[in-house]
Amino acid sequence: MSLLLAGGTGLVGRSLIALAKSRLIPITTVGRRITGEVENELVVDFSDLPSLPSADIAICTLGTTMSDAGSKPAFKGVDFDAVMAFARAAKQSGVRHFLVVTAVGADTESRAFYSRIKGAVEIELTTIGFDRLDILRPGLLLGQRQSRRFVEQFLQDLSPAIALITRGPWARYASISAEQLAGALLALCHETSPGIFYHQSPELQFLGDKASKDDVF
Repeated sequence: MSLLLAGGTGLVGRSLIALAKSRLIPITTVGRRITGEVENELVVDFSDLPSLPSADIAICTLGTTMSDAGSKPAFKGVDFDAVMAFARAAKQSGVRHFLVVTAVGADTESRAFYSRIKGAVEIELTTIGFDRLDILRPGLLLGQRQSRRFVEQFLQDLSPAIALITRGPWARYASISAEQLAGALLALCHETSPGIFYHQSPELQFLGDKASKDDVF
C-alpha cells in the first residue's frame, strides 16, 4: 500500500505520518512546504498542481480556520479549492480510493460559513468518480498544534467536561485525538468495498484505538 498525503504539516497529518512510518507504509506528501519527516515530498501550489506520482490511496487532511485564513475567500481557498485540486490530481494519477477529513456538522444549508464549505466540498468530492470515498467527520480534535488556536485550546481544556455531554444523540460531536483519527484513517485504507462512506467520532475513536493495538494496520 502506498499513500499520497495532502496536509502533512497539520495536526492530523503529522500524526498520520508518524503512524505510517512506524508501520513502514510508503507515503508521499503533497503540500506548500515540506514536513521534513518523509523521503518523498512534493512542494506545490495547489492552484497549479503538477502531475502527481501514482499511489494506491490518497488522503487529504488539509484544513484551516477563519482566524488563520483571515477571510472567507482565503478559507475557501484551502478547505474547498485546494482539497478539490488535490482530489482531481490524485484521480488523474490513478488513485481509486480517497479519504478526506472534514468536520462534524458539515452541511451546505448550515448558517455557519465553515460548515457550509465543509458540506460543499463533501458533495463535490462525490462527483470525482473514486471507486471508494471515505469522508471523516470528527468532533473537536485534541492534540498539540504548531500554531496556537486560542478557541480550540480553550475547548480542549474543557474536553473532559464536554465528554460527559457528548453521549447518545450527541456522540457525533465527541472530541477525538489526532492520533486516534490518524489510526482511523489508516484502518479505513484497508477497506475495499466500493461506495461513499461517512464516519463520525464514535466509529473513528473505535477504529483509531483498534489500529493502535493491531499490527495489521
